[in-house]
Amino acid sequence: MDPAPRERLRALFDAAVAAVAAERVVPPALPTAPPAGRTVVIGAGKAAGAMARALERHWPAPLNGLVVTPYGHGVTCERVTCVQASHPLPDGAGADTARRLLDLVGGLTADDLVLALVSGGASSLLALPAAGLDAADERAMGAALLRSAAPIADINRVRKHLSAIKGGRLAAAAWPARVVTLLVSDVPGDDPATIGSGPTVADPSTYAQALEALERWQVAAPPRVLAHLRAGAAGGPGAPDETPKPGDPRLARASSVVVATAADALRAAADAARGLGLRPIVLGDRIEGEAREVGLRHAQHAIDLLAWSAPGEPAVLLSGGETTVTMRGRGTGGRNTEYLAGLALGLEGRAGVHALAADTDGIDGAGGHAGAFVGPDTLVRAATVGLDLGAALRDNDTGALFARLGDLLVTGPTLTNVNDFRAILVEPA
Repeated sequence: MDPAPRERLRALFDAAVAAVAAERVVPPALPTAPPAGRTVVIGAGKAAGAMARALERHWPAPLNGLVVTPYGHGVTCERVTCVQASHPLPDGAGADTARRLLDLVGGLTADDLVLALVSGGASSLLALPAAGLDAADERAMGAALLRSAAPIADINRVRKHLSAIKGGRLAAAAWPARVVTLLVSDVPGDDPATIGSGPTVADPSTYAQALEALERWQVAAPPRVLAHLRAGAAGGPGAPDETPKPGDPRLARASSVVVATAADALRAAADAARGLGLRPIVLGDRIEGEAREVGLRHAQHAIDLLAWSAPGEPAVLLSGGETTVTMRGRGTGGRNTEYLAGLALGLEGRAGVHALAADTDGIDGAGGHAGAFVGPDTLVRAATVGLDLGAALRDNDTGALFARLGDLLVTGPTLTNVNDFRAILVEPA
């Protein structure tokens, strides 16, 4: 691949990530004045450590607290303890931290302020099963959901109804303190109740809707999980409690603000594109669907643009959101490499089209890469070394294919997360 297109695509990705960095988005969103009582910081997610550090640097009063972030995403804070736990499947460290967070906000008064820092990844990190369930139930259900094609809203609808801390329960535990939540959104639509399974946000969903989501996406639930959800849906004496709903008095002093979104990242990338002499065309910040199929659709967009653009008028198609991967093979998945494989197959080696797709958190699926690049020569180079993109897709092993080609984008954890970033550079000859 010509290094010039790759460098321009990487510059767009870097601009997108920089626009949603914690140091940039947290300080303007902080309350204007400290409380009369204590300031307690809590948080979870891939950006939680960086958000806590930014908060510390700009908060003018004493504070203490605890946040949890995935292994490898930790940062050094001065007054907030930053611990690490497993993602995307939970472990004991996540459960221990969830208990500590509930203890930390217990016993606060109306004079106290809780600053909650929530970003993508919080759902897995705050792993505290509801009464009657255990860690194995929650982990098995999480694995089944991640293998499915269910969108994140439905996945988190189920997660909230299996948890002792998600779906507003953490904010309810902090009552009567004031709770202000700052959210870095990794979900299409930026719904605060969906981001990180909304531990401090009222949950409008129900047990019945969680069951409907499992049925809709044909996700098999462990027996105890299914029994728990059915009991909650049935209600009556001894049934599991519903999550706190809008209007719950325990959440009357809770508020939230989304401080970073995919749209913010795309706007920054579009500005950077103009600076590089490219015409930005934003396809949307809420794109969902099976990753390989979205790639095929975007290939057609690029082909159409190539056909209708005049020579010397380069453009870039930008998009965000969260695609899905239905795991059927033995590979490690990865939304962005599956998208790129579908894109490359759809482009069929068209000259003048190069692309980058990557997760803004720096981790695509279970791999150590953020995403990858494709160019007009991708299919030919793959065939030359005996690789087949179609076969890689069937085995959900596209990350390994792009690694063999030397086309992976490796950034390490970016300490933010507004989900997928995709850029298709179209340069008519």
